[in-house]
Amino acid sequence: MALQPGQPVPDFVVPATSHKNVHLRALKGYQVLLYFYPKNHTPACTIETQDFGANYQRFRDRNILVFGVSRDTLDSHERFKREQSLPFELISDHNEALCRIFGVLREKELFGRRIYSLVRSTFLIDETGCLTSAWRDVDARSHVHRILEELERGGTRKTG
Repeated sequence: MALQPGQPVPDFVVPATSHKNVHLRALKGYQVLLYFYPKNHTPACTIETQDFGANYQRFRDRNILVFGVSRDTLDSHERFKREQSLPFELISDHNEALCRIFGVLREKELFGRRIYSLVRSTFLIDETGCLTSAWRDVDARSHVHRILEELERGGTRKTG
C-alpha cells in the first residue's frame, strides 16, 4: 500500500548527484519535495525538470528542498543535471526502493510484455518527516505551477 499523507516517511539513504547521499533523517528542519519522473532526457521529463529548476528559489523561500527521482543511473543524472543547469540534486532510485515506499510504479503491458512504469508523482514531506501532500499521476506541463499556487494559498493537496 502506498504511503498516505499524515503518515511518517520511513527513513532512507539514497545516492544522488554531486557525489552525495540523501539521508531523510539528516534533512529534519526542512520540508522535502520529491518529484518522481520516468526518464532523463525525454521531452515531458525535461519540461517538468526545467520548471522545477526555474522555480527552485520559490521553493527554497518556503524552506523546501527539491529532489528529482527516477530509476536512471547516476551517470545519466549527472549529464541531465549539467545539461539543464539544475540547482538541486537528482536521486538515482535504481533499486526502486523509493518507488515502492511512495507507490509510484504501475504495471502495464508494452509490446506483449508486462513492465512496471513510473507514474509521474510528487510528494511533500514536512520538517518532522511526515508526508503532508501527494500529487499523483500529474501533468508535466502544469504541475509545478499548481503546487506553487497551492503553497501560496496556504494549503496543500492531500491526495491526487
